[in-house]
Amino acid sequence: MTFSDSILRLLDHRVAIGSADMGLAAELTAAVNLSSRRPQFCVSTTLGEFRARLESEAVSVAVVHDSILGQASLAETMLQLTEAAPLVVLAPPWRQSDFFRGIENGDVEFVATVGDFVSLAAAFIARRLRWADLADSATGLPWRELPPEFGSILRHEINNPLTGILGNSELLLSHLRGKIAPGSLQRLETVVDLAVRLRETTRRLGNACEREQAQARTA
Repeated sequence: MTFSDSILRLLDHRVAIGSADMGLAAELTAAVNLSSRRPQFCVSTTLGEFRARLESEAVSVAVVHDSILGQASLAETMLQLTEAAPLVVLAPPWRQSDFFRGIENGDVEFVATVGDFVSLAAAFIARRLRWADLADSATGLPWRELPPEFGSILRHEINNPLTGILGNSELLLSHLRGKIAPGSLQRLETVVDLAVRLRETTRRLGNACEREQAQARTA
C-alpha cells in the first residue's frame, strides 16, 4: 500500500452500545444500519463490561443508556468514557444537566428518552460515523516513525485551544439564539460543528498513533 493509498483508506467502524435493555440495543442496531453504512456492533449490559470493551477495542462511537449508569459518579464516568470514544447518551430529560460539560465540549450528544428517541439517537450515531470516516482517511500515516510522545502532544496542542473555541461558541449560541439573523446564527453553528469534527479527528489520530507505536514496541 502506497502512502497516498494509506491516507485514503477508511477503517471499519464499531459502535459500542451499553444498555441493560437488549430490545433497545436491537432497535438502535437496526435503525443505524438503515441510516448509515453498516458498522459492527457490540453490546454490553453492565457499566464495567462497557468500560472494559472501550479500553480494549477501537470504537468509533459509544452509546450509553441510562439503565447501566446506576449510581455511578457521572463526572468521573463520563471523563473515562469520552477519552475512549464520543458518546451518545440516552437518558430521561431531567438528567441532561449531568452531562452539560461533555455536551459543551462536543464529546457528548444527549438524547432524552421520550417519544421516538431511537430515530434521533440513530441520526446522532450516523453523524458521528460520518465524522469518523473523515478522520480515518488519515489513520494510515507512518506512525511508527514518529516520536513516542507525538499522540499526546497532538491531542494537547489542538484539544486545549479547541475546548476554548467550543466553550465560547456554545456560550455565544446560548445568548444569541433568537437575537441575531438566521444566517449569522447558522455561521456560528458551523463554527461549533467544524470544531467538534476537528476534535474528533485529533482524538482518533492520537489514538491511532499510540496504538501503532504500542504494537511496534511489543512486536
